[in-house]
Amino acid sequence: MSERFDTVIDRRNSGCFRYDALNMIYGRSDLLSLWVADMDFAVSDEIQQALAKRAQHPVYGYNLRLPDFYQAVIQWQQKRFGWNTKEDWILAVPGIVPGLSLTVLSLTEPGDGVLILSPVYTPFYNAATDHGRMLLTSSLISAEGVYSIDWDDFEAKLKQSKLFILCTPHNPVGRVWSEEELCKIGHLCLKHKVTVFSDEIHEDLIFTGNKHIPFASLENFAEITITGISPAKSFNIAGLATAVLMISNPNLRNPVKELSEKLHLFMGNSFGIVALIAAYKDSEAWLEELLGYLHGNRKLIIDYVDKELTGVQVSPIEGTYLAWLDFREWNLTAKELQDTMVNKALLALDPGIRFGIEGSGFMRLNFGCPRSILQEALTRIKALSGSI
Repeated sequence: MSERFDTVIDRRNSGCFRYDALNMIYGRSDLLSLWVADMDFAVSDEIQQALAKRAQHPVYGYNLRLPDFYQAVIQWQQKRFGWNTKEDWILAVPGIVPGLSLTVLSLTEPGDGVLILSPVYTPFYNAATDHGRMLLTSSLISAEGVYSIDWDDFEAKLKQSKLFILCTPHNPVGRVWSEEELCKIGHLCLKHKVTVFSDEIHEDLIFTGNKHIPFASLENFAEITITGISPAKSFNIAGLATAVLMISNPNLRNPVKELSEKLHLFMGNSFGIVALIAAYKDSEAWLEELLGYLHGNRKLIIDYVDKELTGVQVSPIEGTYLAWLDFREWNLTAKELQDTMVNKALLALDPGIRFGIEGSGFMRLNFGCPRSILQEALTRIKALSGSI
């Protein structure tokens, strides 16, 4: 089962951001690349075959999403998460981040408060600041690496907010929020009349003992929620523009849809349409194999950190293929830690400071890679830890 994921694929010189942007981002190109969140695995045979079949048609003109596109999305949500959705809720967008910006621009005004739980995915910050909104942050509480919400601070910030951006599962700390936590978020947002943008792009990447629950599937939270989903992460097709927004409330959906149409963002990518259908309709077996392999990588990280890495901790990895590593005991500044990883270990990890001030002293490691690569990366960190 693991052979397909053990294979090391050379992605350099393919226009691949993860590898071909190393010199631009890190100042050198000879690094082991475990930073940006796409995986080094070949996509499913079914996706490859569907794309090859589409490529055989010699015309690549404007496209139309036919009923099988919408049915693929609807059936996936129902089968995997028990969430019953409808075709008219679905708005295709180039990506979750563009969908977030559409939401900010169409449902808030300059100066309105946009709240995030930090540390969190960098574009959440930009979605507020780039569009002249007031960025509000509520710092997550960490107890021995396990993150939770500071409810008093969260509610205080909600009172100043028009929009709350939820990351579920959470990137970078790996939390899969419980039903109790999601309900508490929802009740507070209803109480203070705050719209929720729920980024659920990692919804399929959940490990045993945890369960992803679509936020909008709970109680009456759909009335205040825009949900962003995509097969991009779980099926490794981030370059094919496969995101959709699920918006049941027309008072939220119509303004977002209108702005998308004005910006001509609705057309999409013919190959992305095909890839989404092949992912959701035909590639579930591949996903289950992937989850098994990622679980092995996850176990390797947890065990190795515990037994081999002096002064390093890892937060529990409940979901995603991203490990949140705590190096604060090394007593290095964020700049020193980054320089050490890049120029001594020859590793490209995501510095935690990119995710907010709370990430200083942390690194995010993408373990969506062959196990041999992950083992080499951990070995390099161990070599560092002996000299710190």
